[in-house]
Amino acid sequence: MSEAILEARSRAGNKFKEGLNCSEAIVHTFNEMLDKPLNSEALKMATGFGGGLGHAGCMCGALTGSVMVLGLFKGRAEPGIAREPAYDLANDFHNRFLKQNGATCCRALNLHEFDSPDHLRACLKLTGGTAKLLMEFILEKELVKAEFSWPIVQG
Repeated sequence: MSEAILEARSRAGNKFKEGLNCSEAIVHTFNEMLDKPLNSEALKMATGFGGGLGHAGCMCGALTGSVMVLGLFKGRAEPGIAREPAYDLANDFHNRFLKQNGATCCRALNLHEFDSPDHLRACLKLTGGTAKLLMEFILEKELVKAEFSWPIVQG
């Protein structure tokens, strides 16, 4: 397994342990990976996706955070640009996540009471695993170079 894949899993897990939710941990990790294209205001957009959309238990925040990251590669900033490249990436990653985890819904992935110690342990494992899966996906789709290395992040 490549160093970048292990590093993605480790960083996302550590960010979750430090208090970011699953979606925030993914987005912050890959923002660092990509040498910080998102400012602090843009990073705030990931917050409400934690807990399956604000504790609604719907779509997993680690999955939605991953789709936000993929949008950095193939998303569009205006209507005249084709949306299919972003849709294709999102769909492919969704299917990979579903195959690996057996569900995409937060409440199906983690049956424990929100914010209980068991719930947090399960989310930590899922967040790190999703970051690993996302980095594998990014490398496989050649969205970054195969010899990718993390930039030095200061403060």
